[in-house]
Parts: sequence; structure tokens; C-alpha cells
Amino acid sequence: MKFYLDCADAHQWTLPAGCPPVQGVTTNPTLVMQAGLPVSLPGYLQLVAQAGEANISELMLQLPRAEVGEAAQWLEGLLPAAVQARVRLTVKLPCHPDWQPVLREVQAWGVPTLLTGLSNPMQLLWARAQGAHFVAPYVGRLQAEGRDVWSLIEACVAVQADGLQLLAASIKSADVLSRLIACGAHAVTVRPEFAAELATDPLTLAAMAQFDRDVVTSQSAVL
Repeated sequence: MKFYLDCADAHQWTLPAGCPPVQGVTTNPTLVMQAGLPVSLPGYLQLVAQAGEANISELMLQLPRAEVGEAAQWLEGLLPAAVQARVRLTVKLPCHPDWQPVLREVQAWGVPTLLTGLSNPMQLLWARAQGAHFVAPYVGRLQAEGRDVWSLIEACVAVQADGLQLLAASIKSADVLSRLIACGAHAVTVRPEFAAELATDPLTLAAMAQFDRDVVTSQSAVL
């Protein structure tokens, strides 16, 4: 399963030892704003440059408006910058029919697309019909709403054989992460602080401490 960081702050892209390799970084307008960057073409160009400097191989950027002309203008600037930075771009768009014209424009440029905010099986079937590369349900938000998250996740995994890959987002617990690994999700996105918290575990530390005490006790008995 591929592992993406959900963060637009380049200072948080380095994880501690014990974390898996990072496949890439995914962002959205809210995360970009929280990182202190403008949700603008210059702001996104800065993100592309930072990804290159940090050796981040994949960057997922969400376009801010459902305007085809603006999308083309942004792609005209972002794609050469990504090539120069050696970063593979994926364009994120909301999973909503209002964004279909922009989706078609992005696809015409040959750029992989991710439909985000997927929340029900009808949207999943629509996304597959549109030829998107990825879908991203917000698992945490769906759970907070009391939705049957796992039936939707299972459906997303089932259609992966058709080429539409599940990128499960908003993962906030180790149990949810374990279930996503077990059910065969293509990828997950997590916040850096969540990944860092799970790099070690209190139970592992307790076992290590017990081993250390037993080693000392055993060696003392021999002496």
C-alpha cells in the first residue's frame, strides 16, 4: 500500500525513523492556506519546487475553481515546473458533476486525476465512468457522519481492478489504517503528526524495557 502525506508544509515532509517510505504528498486549498501559502499559481509553483528539493516524487494539487480556462492556464505553468523539479503531478478535483468540464480539460493534457470527497457508491460509479485515476473518500468525515464507511471502502477496492485506485484520506486511527491495509486499499493519506505518533508504540517500548531488565537480571545471576 502506498503512503502519502496530507500536508502542504514542506517542513513537515520529513518523518522520523520507523515510518514507511513516503510515496508523495497530497494537498488541498485548506492545507495550502494553513501552510501559509496563497492558493494561487505562484503558491502552487512554490510547492512544486519544494517537492523537488525534498525529493518528493509525487505531488497531488487541487485546482481551486471549476473554470476550464483557469485550469488550462495553471497546467501550462505547473507541468513544465514539475518536469524541471522531477515531480509527478496529479490534479485533484471535487467528485461533483460541476467539475466535469475541468476534468476533461485536465485529461486532455494527459495529467492523472483524482476525484476527492467521494462519499457514496453512485459517485464511485460516476468517477469510474469519467476515467479518473484515483478516488479519495474522506474516511474520518464519513465516520463522523455515521456512514457505513467499510461498505464504501470495499466497493472502492472492488473496482480497483478496472484501474480506478482508492486513495483513502483523513485516516485518524491505527485501527482504521490496519483495516485499509487488510482490505487492499491502493493508498492512504495521513497527517505527518499521525504518522510520527505510530512510528513507535508504548507496548513495544514496554517490551523492550522488560527485555533490558531481564538481561541485567540474568547477567547479575551469573556473576
